[in-house]
Amino acid sequence: MRKTKGWFILLMIALSLFGLTACGGNSPDENSSVTYEQISAEEAKEIMDTEKEYIIIDARTESEFAEGHIEGAILIPEYEIAARAEKELPDKDALLLVYCRSGRRSKLASEELVKLGYTNVKEFGGIIDWPYEIVK
Repeated sequence: MRKTKGWFILLMIALSLFGLTACGGNSPDENSSVTYEQISAEEAKEIMDTEKEYIIIDARTESEFAEGHIEGAILIPEYEIAARAEKELPDKDALLLVYCRSGRRSKLASEELVKLGYTNVKEFGGIIDWPYEIVK
């Protein structure tokens, strides 16, 4: 009886340690050091003026895009990023400049792009703060 009780206690300790180890691990998202960078409209404009390779993503709706957008921007609404990004943005290391109307949706879109594996995402807020020319 004493021997059985000893084995039972040893088994319970081992299972407890195993359980604690399993609970203590972080998910890949928590350990990920890749994130997007938030930049100003001025910094985004400087990139557009000096870099040759970049993609501007407008995360607004189609009707907002039609009212006016930054020249060269492609429309991928924030709520469609997960479904469309891989097809429309095949290079995961491409420089992506993301904006929306006020900055809320561009942040969500940038977070989603990072989750999808994009490594060079820069979010620059909303077109309402864009002091430069737009296409209407």
